[in-house]
Amino acid sequence: MCTKHNACRSSKIAVNPSQVGSCSSPKIVSIQMAGVPQTESDCCGSNTCSSGGDPSDEESESGASIEATYTHSWKVNGMDCPSCARKIETAVSKIEGIVEAKVLFATEKLVVKTNHQNVAQHVENAIQDAGFSFSSPTKPEAAKKQGLAKLIDGNGQILSIAIAMLVAALIKPTLPQVSEWLFVLTCLAGLYPIAKKAVSLAKSGTPFAIETLMSVAALGALYLGETVEAAMVLLLFLIGERLEAFAASRARSGVQSLMELVPENATQIIDGQRVEVSASELQPGDVIEVSPGARLPADGQLLGEVASFDESALTGESLPVERFEGQSVMAGAVVVDRVVRFAITSKQGENAIDRILHLIEEAESRKAPLERFLDKFSRWYTPLMMVVALLVIITPPLLFAQPWETWVYRGLALLLIACPCALVISTPAAITSGLAAAARRGALIKGGAALEQLGKIETVAFDKTGTLTKGQPEVTDILPLNGWSEQQLLGKVAAIEVGSSHPLAKSVVRKADSLGIDIVEAESKQALVGSGVQGYIEGILYQVIAPSKLTMTLDPNTDNLIGQLEAQGKTVVVATAGENQVIGLIAWQDMLRDDSAQAVKALKALGINAVMLTGDNPRSASAISSMIDIDYKASLLPQDKVTYVEQLSANANVAMVGDGINDAPAMKAASIGIAMGGGTDVALETADAAITHNRLLELAAMIELSRATLNNIRQNVALALGLKGVFLVTSLLGITGLWVAVLADSGATAIVTLNALRLLKFKSSQDA
Repeated sequence: MCTKHNACRSSKIAVNPSQVGSCSSPKIVSIQMAGVPQTESDCCGSNTCSSGGDPSDEESESGASIEATYTHSWKVNGMDCPSCARKIETAVSKIEGIVEAKVLFATEKLVVKTNHQNVAQHVENAIQDAGFSFSSPTKPEAAKKQGLAKLIDGNGQILSIAIAMLVAALIKPTLPQVSEWLFVLTCLAGLYPIAKKAVSLAKSGTPFAIETLMSVAALGALYLGETVEAAMVLLLFLIGERLEAFAASRARSGVQSLMELVPENATQIIDGQRVEVSASELQPGDVIEVSPGARLPADGQLLGEVASFDESALTGESLPVERFEGQSVMAGAVVVDRVVRFAITSKQGENAIDRILHLIEEAESRKAPLERFLDKFSRWYTPLMMVVALLVIITPPLLFAQPWETWVYRGLALLLIACPCALVISTPAAITSGLAAAARRGALIKGGAALEQLGKIETVAFDKTGTLTKGQPEVTDILPLNGWSEQQLLGKVAAIEVGSSHPLAKSVVRKADSLGIDIVEAESKQALVGSGVQGYIEGILYQVIAPSKLTMTLDPNTDNLIGQLEAQGKTVVVATAGENQVIGLIAWQDMLRDDSAQAVKALKALGINAVMLTGDNPRSASAISSMIDIDYKASLLPQDKVTYVEQLSANANVAMVGDGINDAPAMKAASIGIAMGGGTDVALETADAAITHNRLLELAAMIELSRATLNNIRQNVALALGLKGVFLVTSLLGITGLWVAVLADSGATAIVTLNALRLLKFKSSQDA
């Protein structure tokens, strides 16, 4: 499977049904490998279209530009933790012609960018040499084993070693020599694959892996005659690896459940007949039929009049939603009440599920600052500790005439305790769990950096229209002036507004249509940025302008009318004809979202300030703000919003929440940008996070989740370093031995991972 336009397309979170199909992403459900050349017009090499990450950091990690001619991908099996992912990246990066190799741990996917087409075999050899396997692109996944077969398949080596050790222990009183040799043979047989993997990793560029430390410690214990302890060390190590694998699979469970939302087969209507086809064969325009209780295999447009759908798996919205004829429904949604037919709108690999999965993949590349620090720290920490262990071994015997056996043993214990596995996994495990928990709640966060930043937010700036309000304003007042009629006024305004995507313009056109007014064709229509719109009808210039942007003076009566309407929280525009003739006023009312006031209250309870930014006049803004108890800044053009957000950001961490194109610059200027799921593509691309179900109350929950994640990371780091510190001292003093050292490493890794998994069950104070 190969992707084009990765950087641009991955940053779209187009989960709003109306936008499905506008952006492409790879099909992660199918496991394959392919290569597709990219042209110079592709944006993969551009840093300008990525969001939420620091390109310089990513490039410095890979050591190369991300521009490449070909992109290939594989699914890698057998990874227990992010350190395994880094081993594979290191091994593949050493191949000639590889521009970038990145392993996406959440989806077990290796993505390779290269300027050479024929590198597939070399990459596959490198994966195998590093001790991992990959899925064949031509073979389907094998059926999962059950019961005893599953137990033996996953834990056969552990069971064999445990049984052999038990037999050796039972015969030791009667056959001590045989028991001793059985322990030795058990240890060597179990150690062989680990040592082989250590050698392969050393050759591929990872000489200080846990497998290397384990092999040195076990062989050292055998050399010292500690055969029972050597076998115990091996057994505990393998158990620890299995625990890590189990914890990793639990961490990936949220992503895998997303993959399973799309059914494999679909019922297609061909020439009036129902035909069972593979979902992968569906193309845009195909008509399918879906029964109640079944899921949609692709994004589609409803052909029936009305139907209800359960979209909870995608948006977190627990109640079924109604869709009407012509509306779009996302892949993975469950039909609730009737048999329905759809016209497919998404291509293979481009439905809403695929795009969410691709977002999760890309989020992994945007590591939190703390995670990046720990990655770099672990690279020099392990070699340093190996030097320290060597000094522990040789210094006392050489300088103080201490026995070699004692200090070799203690040095080996120190070597095992020094393994950084628990420390390395402490942050990514928590962040992966946090991102998965957010996705389950209908909040998509673009990576660890954004998740970490959310917890530090001190001020939230809200756009008004479409964010605090529903974004569906309706015309409430049509007030003709100077001899004009309602129909004449509305007809002229609708003529210059038709074709605009602005919510106010659309509502005017709808109002004119509903009254049966004939809308004539206007010429030279032009948007007046931040002010209004103008156009020519039969040679006469007509303008619709905000009162504050007028260059002419209004008469007192008209001014009073505007004041009364704005005091009611309505948006008012003045319609003019010719040079200075005012022909009337039109007012709109955009209702607040049901949870706007609750959202602001919840933020204040967390100690976070909230401010509303709007282009509306101060009187209208004041009326709206008083309803939800929020500060406001009014009469702001898009550039004014950017300036204000930049001023706020100079003294505090600021989140900007918006939904429109005009909000995108302000989102970029903020510490973190958050888009409403029903917003425009530009806003979604720019944002670092999105609330897919448009529930503002979820914003406070996202911040609480971020804070919980940061606390979890601190706990994990403290646990990892604390346990190592305690057992380091006890091992140097001879109180604890090798098996406790392994237990300290494997146990700490399991503890921090399981602690991170608690985030999957995160409950916000808003859930009460």
